[in-house]
Amino acid sequence: MGLGSALQLSRERNLDLIQVTEKVEPPVCRIMEYGKYLYQQEKKNKKPRKTGVLKEIKIGFNTSIHDLETKANQTEKFFKKGDKVKIEMRLKGRERGLINVAKQKINQFLEILNSKTPFKAERELQIRFGNLTMIISQKQHEN
Repeated sequence: MGLGSALQLSRERNLDLIQVTEKVEPPVCRIMEYGKYLYQQEKKNKKPRKTGVLKEIKIGFNTSIHDLETKANQTEKFFKKGDKVKIEMRLKGRERGLINVAKQKINQFLEILNSKTPFKAERELQIRFGNLTMIISQKQHEN
Protein backbone atom coordinates (compact mmCIF):
# COMPACT_ATOMS: atom_id res chain seq x y z
CA MET A 1 0.00 0.00 0.00
CA GLY A 2 1.33 3.43 -0.80
CA LEU A 3 2.02 6.20 1.70
CA GLY A 4 -0.86 8.41 0.50
CA SER A 5 -3.48 5.68 0.72
CA ALA A 6 -2.18 4.58 4.15
CA LEU A 7 -2.41 8.15 5.47
CA GLN A 8 -5.93 8.53 4.09
CA LEU A 9 -7.01 5.22 5.65
CA SER A 10 -5.60 6.21 9.06
CA ARG A 11 -7.43 9.59 8.93
CA GLU A 12 -10.72 7.89 8.07
CA ARG A 13 -10.40 5.69 11.15
CA ASN A 14 -9.18 8.56 13.40
CA LEU A 15 -5.96 6.66 14.12
CA ASP A 16 -2.26 7.31 13.60
CA LEU A 17 0.11 5.89 10.98
CA ILE A 18 3.15 4.58 12.89
CA GLN A 19 6.39 3.44 11.29
CA VAL A 20 7.35 0.24 13.08
CA THR A 21 10.74 -0.37 11.45
CA GLU A 22 13.03 1.38 9.02
CA LYS A 23 15.31 -1.58 8.36
CA VAL A 24 13.33 -3.01 5.45
CA GLU A 25 12.37 -1.48 2.13
CA PRO A 26 9.54 -0.41 1.99
CA PRO A 27 9.28 0.52 5.72
CA VAL A 28 6.71 -1.36 7.81
CA CYS A 29 3.91 0.82 9.21
CA ARG A 30 0.93 0.19 11.47
CA ILE A 31 -2.39 2.00 11.81
CA MET A 32 -3.21 2.40 15.51
CA GLU A 33 -3.33 4.90 18.38
CA TYR A 34 0.13 6.34 19.05
CA GLY A 35 -0.33 6.32 22.86
CA LYS A 36 -1.23 2.63 22.79
CA TYR A 37 1.85 1.92 20.66
CA LEU A 38 4.12 3.77 23.14
CA TYR A 39 2.59 1.85 26.05
CA GLN A 40 3.22 -1.49 24.30
CA GLN A 41 6.84 -0.53 23.54
CA GLU A 42 7.43 0.56 27.13
CA LYS A 43 5.94 -2.67 28.43
CA LYS A 44 8.05 -4.74 26.03
CA ASN A 45 11.30 -2.96 26.95
CA LYS A 46 10.69 -3.11 30.71
CA LYS A 47 12.97 -5.60 32.43
CA PRO A 48 11.27 -8.12 34.67
CA ARG A 49 12.03 -7.71 38.37
CA LYS A 50 14.18 -10.41 39.82
CA THR A 51 12.41 -11.93 42.78
CA GLY A 52 15.23 -14.21 43.84
CA VAL A 53 15.47 -17.93 43.62
CA LEU A 54 15.24 -20.17 46.66
CA LYS A 55 18.60 -21.92 47.05
CA GLU A 56 19.15 -24.76 49.46
CA ILE A 57 21.97 -25.44 51.92
CA LYS A 58 21.94 -28.86 53.57
CA ILE A 59 23.69 -29.29 56.88
CA GLY A 60 24.40 -32.74 58.25
CA PHE A 61 24.17 -33.71 61.90
CA ASN A 62 27.94 -34.33 62.04
CA THR A 63 29.04 -31.43 59.82
CA SER A 64 32.36 -29.97 61.02
CA ILE A 65 32.96 -26.29 61.77
CA HIS A 66 35.15 -25.85 58.70
CA ASP A 67 32.36 -27.25 56.50
CA LEU A 68 29.90 -24.86 58.16
CA GLU A 69 32.22 -21.97 57.24
CA THR A 70 32.32 -23.20 53.63
CA LYS A 71 28.52 -23.40 53.55
CA ALA A 72 28.34 -19.88 55.05
CA ASN A 73 30.58 -18.61 52.23
CA GLN A 74 28.30 -20.27 49.68
CA THR A 75 25.25 -18.71 51.35
CA GLU A 76 26.94 -15.30 51.16
CA LYS A 77 27.41 -15.79 47.40
CA PHE A 78 23.71 -16.63 47.05
CA PHE A 79 22.82 -13.45 48.95
CA LYS A 80 24.95 -11.35 46.60
CA LYS A 81 22.91 -12.70 43.68
CA GLY A 82 19.70 -11.69 45.48
CA ASP A 83 18.58 -15.24 46.31
CA LYS A 84 16.90 -16.54 49.43
CA VAL A 85 18.38 -19.58 51.17
CA LYS A 86 16.64 -22.55 52.70
CA ILE A 87 18.69 -24.21 55.43
CA GLU A 88 17.81 -27.84 55.90
CA MET A 89 18.99 -30.54 58.29
CA ARG A 90 17.59 -34.04 57.97
CA LEU A 91 17.73 -36.19 61.06
CA LYS A 92 17.93 -39.96 60.67
CA GLY A 93 17.40 -42.72 63.20
CA ARG A 94 18.70 -41.87 66.65
CA GLU A 95 19.53 -38.32 65.57
CA ARG A 96 15.79 -37.55 65.85
CA GLY A 97 16.08 -37.89 69.61
CA LEU A 98 18.80 -35.20 69.69
CA ILE A 99 16.87 -32.25 68.30
CA ASN A 100 18.53 -29.84 70.76
CA VAL A 101 21.98 -30.79 69.41
CA ALA A 102 20.69 -30.27 65.85
CA LYS A 103 19.35 -26.82 66.80
CA GLN A 104 22.75 -25.94 68.29
CA LYS A 105 24.43 -26.96 65.00
CA ILE A 106 22.10 -24.72 62.98
CA ASN A 107 22.61 -21.85 65.44
CA GLN A 108 26.37 -22.34 65.11
CA PHE A 109 26.01 -22.06 61.31
CA LEU A 110 23.88 -18.91 61.71
CA GLU A 111 26.49 -17.31 64.00
CA ILE A 112 29.23 -17.99 61.43
CA LEU A 113 27.02 -16.54 58.69
CA ASN A 114 26.11 -13.49 60.77
CA SER A 115 29.82 -12.70 61.25
CA LYS A 116 30.16 -12.60 57.43
CA THR A 117 26.92 -10.89 56.37
CA PRO A 118 23.74 -9.74 58.11
CA PHE A 119 20.59 -11.73 57.35
CA LYS A 120 16.97 -11.93 58.39
CA ALA A 121 14.74 -14.95 58.91
CA GLU A 122 11.98 -15.19 56.32
CA ARG A 123 10.64 -18.29 58.05
CA GLU A 124 11.73 -19.30 61.53
CA LEU A 125 13.21 -22.71 62.32
CA GLN A 126 10.58 -25.41 61.92
CA ILE A 127 10.74 -29.06 62.91
CA ARG A 128 8.67 -31.47 60.83
CA PHE A 129 9.06 -35.22 60.53
CA GLY A 130 12.62 -35.12 61.79
CA ASN A 131 13.65 -32.31 59.42
CA LEU A 132 14.72 -28.87 60.57
CA THR A 133 14.17 -26.13 57.99
CA MET A 134 14.55 -22.37 57.96
CA ILE A 135 14.46 -19.74 55.18
CA ILE A 136 16.72 -16.69 55.39
CA SER A 137 17.50 -13.75 53.14
CA GLN A 138 19.99 -10.91 53.15
CA LYS A 139 19.12 -7.98 55.35
CA GLN A 140 18.69 -4.82 53.28
CA HIS A 141 20.77 -1.83 54.30
CA GLU A 142 18.70 0.93 55.84
CA ASN A 143 19.59 4.49 54.89
